[in-house]
Amino acid sequence: MNLNDDFTTRVLVHADQLDWQPSPMPGVDRRMLDRIGGEVARATTIVRYAPESHFSAHTHTGGEEYIVLDGVFQDEHGDFPTGTYVRNPPTSQHTPGSDLGCTIFVKLWQFDMDDRTQIRREMGAEMVGAGPGLRVQELHRDAREAVTYEEWDAGARVTRDLPGGAEVLVLSGTATESGERLDARSWLRLPVGSRLDAVAGDTGAKVWIKSGHIPFAAAPAV
Repeated sequence: MNLNDDFTTRVLVHADQLDWQPSPMPGVDRRMLDRIGGEVARATTIVRYAPESHFSAHTHTGGEEYIVLDGVFQDEHGDFPTGTYVRNPPTSQHTPGSDLGCTIFVKLWQFDMDDRTQIRREMGAEMVGAGPGLRVQELHRDAREAVTYEEWDAGARVTRDLPGGAEVLVLSGTATESGERLDARSWLRLPVGSRLDAVAGDTGAKVWIKSGHIPFAAAPAV
């Protein structure tokens, strides 16, 4: 299937307003944000694991990047609590699940196929000031993209040129961008050559941002 697959347009999805759709594994449901492909897909998705649910063992041929939004995500490599950012590069393997239940934001098949860098970070652990009312933690950077966790104080204005486009996921709080309100779990994708022009709401906002990667969007190489 193809969903929000025109990367030349601005897309805003309020994920909490979407219905949950069942995955092939019982107890694992998802809200699809963008997708190119079937069960093997270049995909951006919010996935919910019910307590005691698990996926079977599998290899991430095209890599996997995720944030734990709530609960504790688990595999044979450890426990990943709320606020954990993980990059499992191409060829990595695991058997994911959750004993108590969890929700994750996950991106598949969006890596450089030669990337073999494994990353695990606690978001919010290493913040630095980046302007009035703005604190930033760099989670990952390479020749293709930059990934940050950001905290915006109430009323803070965030403007940024995006020659390679960007995605913004609001983790908590609210913001407005181009006159539209973004709530917790609102997901915004901006095309190449865009400009981010956002203002944090009355309680501020915590956001995850990936930039520079839009020109590399393509279907899985399978």
